[in-house]
Amino acid sequence: MAEYQTAYQALTSYDDEDTDDNDLPINDHDVMIHVAPESSKARWNHIENLDDFFNRVYHYHQRHGFLCMVLEEILQLVQFVFVVVFSTFLIECINYDVLFANIAYNHTHKVTIPETIYPVKQCFHRFDFFIVVCLIIASIFWVFRLIKVVYNIFKYLEIRCFYLSALKISTTDLPNMTWHEVQRCLLEVQKEQHLCIHKQELNELDINHRILRFKNYMIAMVNKSVLPLKFHVPLLGESTFLSTGLKYNLEFILFWGPWSPFANNWHLRDDFKQSHKRQILADSLASKILWLGVCNFLLCPVIFLWQILYLFFRYAELIKKQPSALGARRWSNYARLYLRHFNEVDHAFIARLNRGYGPASYYMTIFTTPILVILAKNVAFFAGSVLAVLALLTVIDEDVLSVEHILTTMTVAGLIVTVCSALIPDEHAVYSPERLMKNILAHIHYMPSHWNGNAHTYKVRDEFALLFQYKAVYLVEELLSPIITPFILCFCLRKKALEIVDFFRNFTVEVVGVGDVCSFAQMDIRKHGNPQWVAETETLANKYHQAEDGKTELSLMHFHLTNPEWKLPDNCSVFVNTIKDQAQKDMASLSVMQQENAAFSSLYSPMPSLGIGVGYGFSSMVTSNATQSTMTAHGHSHPVQLPARLRGALTSIDGPLYTSSMGSLQNSTDLLSSGLSAIASSRFIDEGTRELMSADMSFSALYMHEMRNRRTRPSENLEDIRTRVQWQRQDSNTPHNSPHTPSMPEIVERPVEEEKEIDTSAPDEQHRITKSC
Repeated sequence: MAEYQTAYQALTSYDDEDTDDNDLPINDHDVMIHVAPESSKARWNHIENLDDFFNRVYHYHQRHGFLCMVLEEILQLVQFVFVVVFSTFLIECINYDVLFANIAYNHTHKVTIPETIYPVKQCFHRFDFFIVVCLIIASIFWVFRLIKVVYNIFKYLEIRCFYLSALKISTTDLPNMTWHEVQRCLLEVQKEQHLCIHKQELNELDINHRILRFKNYMIAMVNKSVLPLKFHVPLLGESTFLSTGLKYNLEFILFWGPWSPFANNWHLRDDFKQSHKRQILADSLASKILWLGVCNFLLCPVIFLWQILYLFFRYAELIKKQPSALGARRWSNYARLYLRHFNEVDHAFIARLNRGYGPASYYMTIFTTPILVILAKNVAFFAGSVLAVLALLTVIDEDVLSVEHILTTMTVAGLIVTVCSALIPDEHAVYSPERLMKNILAHIHYMPSHWNGNAHTYKVRDEFALLFQYKAVYLVEELLSPIITPFILCFCLRKKALEIVDFFRNFTVEVVGVGDVCSFAQMDIRKHGNPQWVAETETLANKYHQAEDGKTELSLMHFHLTNPEWKLPDNCSVFVNTIKDQAQKDMASLSVMQQENAAFSSLYSPMPSLGIGVGYGFSSMVTSNATQSTMTAHGHSHPVQLPARLRGALTSIDGPLYTSSMGSLQNSTDLLSSGLSAIASSRFIDEGTRELMSADMSFSALYMHEMRNRRTRPSENLEDIRTRVQWQRQDSNTPHNSPHTPSMPEIVERPVEEEKEIDTSAPDEQHRITKSC
């Protein structure tokens, strides 16, 4: 009992100031009951590497728990061994002369499989120097992978224990919980057990900062064109290149490599925060990039061979069964950085891209070349005729297949027919490129300003193809990546070394309880807002500090709607309230116009839904089908219209289809206002409301783009349109020959202010580390 008393005194005497006055007295009999939970809590107190810990918590949820993660890791090891062993077996252990009957092996029976395989000893003797080197490198790589897998398994066990003991989430409950529910439990655990000791309470932004710290830097560097990912290729024009291998090298040299600018996962090296060392650091970084490029060049043959084997084993069977898979499209690796919001977690971003896949695919089918269509129809006719005859002969007598190259001819003919069919448009389709682009924008949220009104042009189509590339192009990029990546590192990225150093110095801030983060990820409107997207009084940023394409504004709105319990900073709150107030004014103006003039109302009325291809039906304007729901905003209750369509699962949202910019404005303001006003004063938001508000981001993005367009081009606003309608009504009721015929006032044009040119080649301003709570 004396040992228990000593243990109790040691636990309770280390910090008398934090002792709660309401703590009940504990007698000797209760000491053991008291010590057990304290030791359990202490296990999760002050986690040293919270970035890694929160990342593992997130991936544990997304990858469906401990068993799935371990099984996936082990099977990846087995898959690597299979690819290496099976490839070596095919290259060195098969007697292809016997297999293809190039030599007379025997005349008594058909050649068997064992007769086409060399004996084991002979197979080993056939190994040449190149094969031996490849096997040694593969073995070393596999051993490192094995060590990493064993390490990860122990980490997975730790996270599993954290879910069970701290978060109180069982294995059976995990598949049915959303990430927001897990995140809410995580914030509650911080209050009790202090995972982070630098802050009493964490918020949603702090967690996202730690999970997406380096990803936010990558998004910002792509947004500011710091990384050389766009190239002008002769005969091909502008193109982008960001293969998986190049992306791995960029992250290695910039973030987690031994010579990266970061001292650890959460702290930028002090040298990079000092402006007078910028040139020295740039030279050092350029030298490291050069050596990394040389290493990539030396390993190029091995990596290239691995790429060939891996892509062959992975896609050969798919291409055989579905040749049209090469004609399918995917969001490019560049698009996955360009279209991503700051602080947007993986699963939400992937779901958003998946919702935009349908309209994007249909949009790309609009553009056909008449000559190519004519040729495709005729080639498909010839190849189909040959295929039909050979298929008929096979049905009559199956011995036809034993004729040399008959099966090959049928396969090639079928492939040609499939490819030509993909080039022939549907004769019953009705194409509306501008409306489709609105549907795409509702989901991807980003597009250059010059796309607006030009979606029917090949220029916009080619630029959009950089974001939405053919899968065949993706496979070619991955195949050529070992060859192209060294050249990009040595001749393109190395020249950007000084710009990269300046970027880290100028756009890094220290946040209490989080560490060094990209300042763009703070979504500070005053510091990084763009005058095209916000009122000029709301931002103080010059051109160098402004995020492009509304990245700051759209990211803030997205994070606000997907994390409604997050308390907005003052400057961000002003921006959101300004958007909401403007939306309400526009709604009121449109309502008045519709009541005053029936013709105007019909002109901008919702368009009925339009089916656009197999499986891609897009919702109509939802105002007429809206249901009344009372929400609270600014302390006053008022009815707002929420579409019944949006009450389902988030993945079922297709997005609006619009007849005009004014039509999109009317309905997007309805949904934007409802989404913003749906944020109740309570700290708890149920998942249904959260899904609804997350879906409203599509309408918010459209409305914000509409406001940007109104700011950046001379146009008439809603009041101007209303005035015109009133004068037209008066004009229609007044004889044209009357001397008192009123003249319609001129529409006031608001010219765009010229932006001041700012030299951003080498900013010399001293970086200041700012601390915010």
